[in-house]
Amino acid sequence: MHPLRTSHRLLALVVAVAGALAACSKPASDPNTRAGDLPVDVDFGKKLQGQLLDAKPGTVVEIPAGRWHLDRGLSLRVNGVTIHGAGMDKTILSFRNQVAGPEGLLAQASDFRIEGLTIEDTKGDALKINSGENITIRDVRVRWTDGPKTSNGAYGLYPVKTKNVLIENSQSFGAADAGIYVGQSRNVVVRGCRAEQNVAGIEIENTIDADVHDNVATGNTGGILVFNMPNLSQPGHSTRVFHNKVDANNTGNFGAKGTAVASVPAGSGVVVNSNSLVEIFDNDVTNNATANVIISSYYSTGYATTKGVQPGYDPYPRGIAVHDNRFAGGGDSPDGMDLKVLKTAMFGLNGHFPDVLWDGYVDPARADVAEERLCVDATASGVLNADGPHKYKDPKVVTDALRCKLTPLSPVTLVPPVGVAASAAAA
Repeated sequence: MHPLRTSHRLLALVVAVAGALAACSKPASDPNTRAGDLPVDVDFGKKLQGQLLDAKPGTVVEIPAGRWHLDRGLSLRVNGVTIHGAGMDKTILSFRNQVAGPEGLLAQASDFRIEGLTIEDTKGDALKINSGENITIRDVRVRWTDGPKTSNGAYGLYPVKTKNVLIENSQSFGAADAGIYVGQSRNVVVRGCRAEQNVAGIEIENTIDADVHDNVATGNTGGILVFNMPNLSQPGHSTRVFHNKVDANNTGNFGAKGTAVASVPAGSGVVVNSNSLVEIFDNDVTNNATANVIISSYYSTGYATTKGVQPGYDPYPRGIAVHDNRFAGGGDSPDGMDLKVLKTAMFGLNGHFPDVLWDGYVDPARADVAEERLCVDATASGVLNADGPHKYKDPKVVTDALRCKLTPLSPVTLVPPVGVAASAAAA
């Protein structure tokens, strides 16, 4: 891991507001008190929102230790602002009594940094960052304290349409869609994070150039997902998933019916759907009951949209490399009757799928393009082609045919953001 250090030049620009915030309301003496035990801190919430409205580029908003109960979402629309808490176990923003605002915090800003706090029990998404550049999320926890529920907010940490994004040493628990989600973005690093009890633990969707490494994804429905969905602003490609621990993601799918993530079978480790140029390597992928790795196309999702599919959308996974991983367990109790029957028919009642489950869809017009192949090395126990194009009539193990190699992808390099150059340069 490469923890980032605070720039001394940034500290010189700090506009301290901690004293004003601390005077607004007395927080709970125990920051781990269950959300909802105390009344809403109305004055504190108003003061904090006021500080965000009045912030200027270079402002650092300090949120003091304590459990603060807010009933309205917060918003920021100023570039170059840092929000700094006393630590994710010390500064807790509880939205259990939220009556207004779809998110806990919505930031529509560039050169934005948030660190050292917890956001919990929001009605909608916990932390959404929309259309900004140079984003740092560090040491931030989001959680829904009643555990996995469909009524929880959809997304935990949620940068969308962003560029130059770092999410590190952060956590998400209980999101009804994705715990740590980066969508329609470019130049992204997600590292040192933990995702647990979400439908999708970590999801990279329609994003170009992403590194996902040194994370733990456990107890989700699906551990790490790399998706391309139709009708969005850009297709994604070039994602590296490496040096992660992806273990026992066997929680029943509690996503809302009709959403794309609702099609993810419980027991999915790493899932690639309709994305291109994905390299999965040096991971510990273990005990995921459907399959440790799933490679699939849009045709297998069962997801339908009333808009139809935009012209030019590419439903096929292309250029997928799975190599040098450490696999154990998994594939022994797949989700859904069709997969259970398939597993039993091919591998016996006490058997299991091989490490890689592939739906078998290939673009017939480009099946012979070498750099668009699926390549799986011998560190995986094998590959099952489920024969989706022929309605799963002739599934077969195709391990030997996929012993190929693809050109490794290049690492993602973050560009130093304005005002925190020393931090980003160390990424």
